[in-house]
Amino acid sequence: MNSKLFQRLLLSLLCASLLAVATGCTNETDISTQVSGTARQTRAVTLGITAAERRVTINTPNSISSSAAQSRPTTAVLPSFDSQWQTVKSFAYQLQNIELNQLERSNYDLLILDYSKDGSEETRFTASEINALKTRPGKSPRLVLAYLSIGEAEDYRWYWNNAWDSAKTGIPSTAAPSWLGTSNPDWQGNYKVKYWEPGWQTLLFGTPNSYMDKIIEAGFDGVYLDIIDAYEYWGPDGESGLNRRSAEQEMVNLVEAIAQYGRREKPEFGIFPQNGEALGRYPDYVQTVTGIGREDTWYDGNKANASSEIKGTLADLDLFKQAGKLVLATDYITSRPLIDDFYTKAQAKGFLAYATTRDLDQLTINSGHEP
Repeated sequence: MNSKLFQRLLLSLLCASLLAVATGCTNETDISTQVSGTARQTRAVTLGITAAERRVTINTPNSISSSAAQSRPTTAVLPSFDSQWQTVKSFAYQLQNIELNQLERSNYDLLILDYSKDGSEETRFTASEINALKTRPGKSPRLVLAYLSIGEAEDYRWYWNNAWDSAKTGIPSTAAPSWLGTSNPDWQGNYKVKYWEPGWQTLLFGTPNSYMDKIIEAGFDGVYLDIIDAYEYWGPDGESGLNRRSAEQEMVNLVEAIAQYGRREKPEFGIFPQNGEALGRYPDYVQTVTGIGREDTWYDGNKANASSEIKGTLADLDLFKQAGKLVLATDYITSRPLIDDFYTKAQAKGFLAYATTRDLDQLTINSGHEP
């Protein structure tokens, strides 16, 4: 081997070693998969491309082990947060009695809606209807999020089978899938789910007929994920009695997997978990989400929360705010003085505020706090 060739080879090996130390990979794109027992971890690192061009490795439900709680199955897929979400200065949240014409005439920058007029498959909104909601002559396009419950199943949704609780006792029958839990006594027709099981996750994403695909097809700009705090129900000392130690990590994994799926072709696809703000101590989770929604931050109805509770909630929400994420605060209050106080406190924290009814059955415009 001549000296020049040897020097060139030595230089190549040195560069490869430095790259491996700095990034954990030896090629421009390194996709490594390691299977240990039942835990599976997939990592994708792409160098030298912009956020909008980022390649994404998707972990579908069948590739995520139900016991993969000791390792992170995904690397956080960061949103392309360069423009559209930064323009949001107001939002509205309505799930029932939706009148598209009324919403179109409003001045809200962001709308949170069900993907369907009445929650059923038959009345799901079309791409043209969602596009009309976005269009605002002379203004930047309005953004629209689709509500999606990932911690509970709902018996009025397209995926529900009446045989799962034919006796209407709130207890799953033998015909029910293994992921279905008992009903939520506070919300009739809602059932707890073992959200880490592939059967439930397959309904959410990963197939052409999944919930996420319906939402993406309609042109929504992102999803508003509810019942994030289901990990408290299934986790240690939770009401379920299951005492699943991995429940918290598995919720983080699920949200990250949904983000990956939504950002395959649209890197700016919004991910907004509702509640469960304690997950802010997971850095990858905070990086992955576009923002967070929080209910009842200062008031539970027209009753003020305990100062200690408020302090703890705000400390968790600050982790998202400090990371540059949107914080959407919704309090269900009807007293005018309390509404004014709520907006004042939320705005002082840099949060976006919306006071409305708990049934979320109307578009509320609060006097003095118009969008």
